[in-house]
Amino acid sequence: MQRCVNVIGVGMSPFSPASLRREPTALVGETVRRALADAGLSAGEIGTVFAATGLMDGGTLQRALEPIGLGPVPLLRLPTSAADSRALMFQACRAIELGQAECALVLGVQDAPASLPGANGVLGQLGATAREYMARYRTRRETFAMVAVKARQHAQFNPEAVLNQALSLDQVLEAPLIAEPLTHPQFAWPSCGVAAVVLCSDEFARRRASGPKVRIIAQAQVTPAQVNLVPGSTFAAVGYENNVAAARDLYEQAGWGPQDVGVCELHDSSTLAELLLYEALGLCGEGSAEKLVEDGDNTYGGNLVVNPSGGLLSLGQAPTVSGLAQCIELVSHLRGSAGPRQVTDARIALQHQVGTDGTVLATLYQRE
Repeated sequence: MQRCVNVIGVGMSPFSPASLRREPTALVGETVRRALADAGLSAGEIGTVFAATGLMDGGTLQRALEPIGLGPVPLLRLPTSAADSRALMFQACRAIELGQAECALVLGVQDAPASLPGANGVLGQLGATAREYMARYRTRRETFAMVAVKARQHAQFNPEAVLNQALSLDQVLEAPLIAEPLTHPQFAWPSCGVAAVVLCSDEFARRRASGPKVRIIAQAQVTPAQVNLVPGSTFAAVGYENNVAAARDLYEQAGWGPQDVGVCELHDSSTLAELLLYEALGLCGEGSAEKLVEDGDNTYGGNLVVNPSGGLLSLGQAPTVSGLAQCIELVSHLRGSAGPRQVTDARIALQHQVGTDGTVLATLYQRE
């Protein structure tokens, strides 16, 4: 990375399952003000806005931002077809690294649920991959269910989560079957929300940021076309090799390894996805995700805490917001301000996102 990028302000609304809980323009204004206050900045100090706003059109977004006093700054709004928080964060970080921006507001608005995860036969594909994984490594179906139990245990302490009621293993296993062997609680379903993050350069942070700063120390992005997929395996169809490639590049950039990570937010679109990501991101060896889960090395008291927020399994999938919510969660742990969810002595955090087009973005954060 050419210039360091810092996260100095964050703000987020609670997630909701069907629509925003309040009028969108008011909620956007409130969330942005919260991020600015967290950064200790006035609206006039923002130099560029990067936004993905779901169904909210550009005119409505302008009206929502006008009362905040941002001024005549460049507003880069991603088209709906490419609008996800992965693309937002990547573009904003690149602008700061290249000197095109000193301080940027990154805004995600999901004002209506995205398409169901079952579109285009995705659920059936996930079920087939889960069955292949079970056959290859003799993994029990209970292991997948334990990931959902862990997600709800974490979400109990997250008031922003849609699903924050604890579930027992039996409740997960006995829930309606969606794609053998995966049941309903083992998928992340669509949700809505608003999130905002303030990013800045080191120079800007030294001049203006008075609060705690978290630095983005490495980012790696991999698109599906960059990886040679191995035919004959359902693992390829769910992007396993893309995740492996992104993690490898990320750790090489940072000069660190997965053993240095204390807290992680990853794209748990299903319990299968989370299990595969333990291995793809190097959090455990190939075929040993079941042991990691059974040993509790994905939760408090283990080697690292995965998805302390409850993850997408508890907050839901909101493509324009979910990645920003992951960033906000990790920043809170690195600052030591995560309350009852706080991961002890969190110093390095790993974020993993998957965009709407299958592009993977992996990011490492460090406490100042």
